[in-house]
Amino acid sequence: MSLPRPLVLLACVAVLCAAEQGLSIAATKPSALYEPKEAITWSVKATGEGAVAMDKVAWQAKRGGAQLIGSGSLDLSAGPGTISVTLDEPGTILVEVTAKAAVAGQKDMKALGGAAVAPRGITPSLPPPDDFDAFWKAKLEELAAVPANPVLEAKPSERSGVAYWQITMDNIRGSKIRGQLARPEKDGRFPALLVVQWAGVYGLPKAFVTGDAAGGWLVLNLNAHDLPIDQPAEFYKQQGDGPLKGYTAIGNDDREQSYMLRMYLSCARAVDYLASRPDWDGRTIVVTGNSQGGLQSLVTAGLRPERITALLVNVPAGCDNTAADAGRAAGWPNWIHAGSGKDAAKVHATARYFDGMNFAARVTCPALVGMGLIDTTSRPDGVFAAINAIKGKVETVVMPAYGHQGRHEAYYARFGAWKAELLAGRPAPVR
Repeated sequence: MSLPRPLVLLACVAVLCAAEQGLSIAATKPSALYEPKEAITWSVKATGEGAVAMDKVAWQAKRGGAQLIGSGSLDLSAGPGTISVTLDEPGTILVEVTAKAAVAGQKDMKALGGAAVAPRGITPSLPPPDDFDAFWKAKLEELAAVPANPVLEAKPSERSGVAYWQITMDNIRGSKIRGQLARPEKDGRFPALLVVQWAGVYGLPKAFVTGDAAGGWLVLNLNAHDLPIDQPAEFYKQQGDGPLKGYTAIGNDDREQSYMLRMYLSCARAVDYLASRPDWDGRTIVVTGNSQGGLQSLVTAGLRPERITALLVNVPAGCDNTAADAGRAAGWPNWIHAGSGKDAAKVHATARYFDGMNFAARVTCPALVGMGLIDTTSRPDGVFAAINAIKGKVETVVMPAYGHQGRHEAYYARFGAWKAELLAGRPAPVR
């Protein structure tokens, strides 16, 4: 398969087990990357005690996680079975195999398999709105009209050689940006690292910044919400169960009222703040995050392309919100389905202004992107569509047997290599 940008591939077997029994599925081609019309096959086998009893294993294969392109059943009592499908055009396939537990009281079993066909040809479900750039230009002007007024409160870093502060800045419409800042305690000028957070409502442990600061970075870590960062766990639980429950759906039918508006603009302001500090080295600002943090990172690099020098994201969420328009399954935050009783057309229209895929098309810096082919939270079609839109050089770490969770060793190996080079002031080691 000829690809203009190299893909780093992790070949391993996805196994979801239920106690003594389990199912495993793996693409017979370790990369799980295929050409159109090429036969795509997975080997399925039973594992654990009672495996020989698995004579009724059902399977379904769905293009883009939504469109059924094949189904059937397997008898695994005599050994592994094979699933085979084809796809004539660029896209991804998600296969689900299920079996009833042979032992009473055990859970039914399920395993997922993935594949991608000509992934560099996967395109957005819809183009950006015609006034996408004009809208965000106006929002950045609204932000610029509000002085940042940074307030720093020094706190013990709890790590030798590291200086630490909690930081608050002003944001649009009376809201606040809250986070934490750390750097080496010695005098000097340092490359900057902006760390943005995955979904949920929680505080920010100091370790999110102090480790990288000890290594030589000027690190700013943002809370996605206008909340203090160091409260007891019960405080965040109350917020998450109360006013911030389902926060992504707040205002999701009005681009001026979307909850994500202040979140996105807080990222742009964070970059401006780092660039204003006398202890910044004047060259390097890297933005990184996972899941919702990956989405915010794409947004940041898209809103501040002149400032961001590298983008490092894993399983970025919020890409291709309108996936259903292309017959694909959408992932988190499931904009189109969030908020019963709202005008579906308005929700659909608003989602396009906050789609990570549309910001990706404004990204000009080198990017490292990790993704899983069985990820049902950050759907691979949306991630590929975003990757394909980035204008800078991209290194993609495709993990065929991984979903949204997991150690993602292949991505983090490259993540560490990229950070080491960028910290040293060398170019991103895109491969």
